Amino acid sequence: MKSVTEMLGQEAEYLLEHRSNTIPKERLYAPSPNFVDEVYKSTDRSPVVLRNLQTLFNHGYLGGSGYLSILPVDQGIEHSAGASFAPNPLYFDPANIVKLAMEANCNAVASTLGVLGAVARDYAHKIPFIVKLNHNELLSYPNSHDQIMFASVQQAYDMGAIAVGATIYFGSEDSDRQIQEVAHCFQHAHELGMATILWAYLRNPAFKTHEKDYHLAADLTGQAIHLSATLQADIVKQKLPTTNGGYTALQFGKTHENVYTNLTSDHPIDLTRYQVANSFMGRAGLINSGGGSADNDLKEAVRTAVINKRAGGMGLIMGRKAFQKPIEEGIEIIRAVQEVYANKHITLA
Repeated sequence: MKSVTEMLGQEAEYLLEHRSNTIPKERLYAPSPNFVDEVYKSTDRSPVVLRNLQTLFNHGYLGGSGYLSILPVDQGIEHSAGASFAPNPLYFDPANIVKLAMEANCNAVASTLGVLGAVARDYAHKIPFIVKLNHNELLSYPNSHDQIMFASVQQAYDMGAIAVGATIYFGSEDSDRQIQEVAHCFQHAHELGMATILWAYLRNPAFKTHEKDYHLAADLTGQAIHLSATLQADIVKQKLPTTNGGYTALQFGKTHENVYTNLTSDHPIDLTRYQVANSFMGRAGLINSGGGSADNDLKEAVRTAVINKRAGGMGLIMGRKAFQKPIEEGIEIIRAVQEVYANKHITLA
């Protein structure tokens, strides 16, 4: 496999040598082998939650590093099974989803109640399960976009899951209800001893103008992360920011000029560090999304991992880049990302 420098190509120096002058790295609660003891133990989480978090951090190739590599496959509902699995029909079978996560030596596999429940007795004791509780169902015509509950916390607990996940479409007309539903589920999950992961996505047609799409703006995604940490998400999943200035361009909400002058720059690592700052300075670990599958998946996955790690993030949650490829290619991409987090020479910016 090529080195990280070779895979990054012309961006290698730009990303690997960047020194952040925005939020000092010393202020962050950066991932470490002792993160559960040093950060999560200070919270109101029960000993059972702490044990399950430690189980998550101890598993797989990155076990004991403080970083996470999670395989998420809920796209059979979110994007339709045909759109998701037709490129590689092996993954219509839930067992192959779990096998991919195991063969790639991931920390955990995240999927739907149906997928994980179908194979729980075979695999729940072999790799940590994360049950995704809600989904955006796209069979209704015309399509509507809303995260609705497909599973209960109790069902996730009964199958042996160590954590639950949920999505909120912050900014959508249904976000108030979603926030209340997820808050209730996360409280119940913590009571049963499971960890919580929130997919903190933005969804509002007004966030996309003729000039720019602000769904990936650092200021708006940062606020979604802050709300997620407030809901006591132990880990927050967010898309990598590609721009900034959503509040000012759309002229809504409240912000401060320091967000755009002192606390961020145009550099992707600095934009992502602002996301980390909103996760209570890293107390709620930030994992970024690997994004959809395209022509340069290996390079893009490594690029995202470098940005996340150097910003102070906790890892990557990557699905389509892996499972829409032949299995060996998917494993290669996941392992390339894991090598970024295992590389001690790639440090906080």
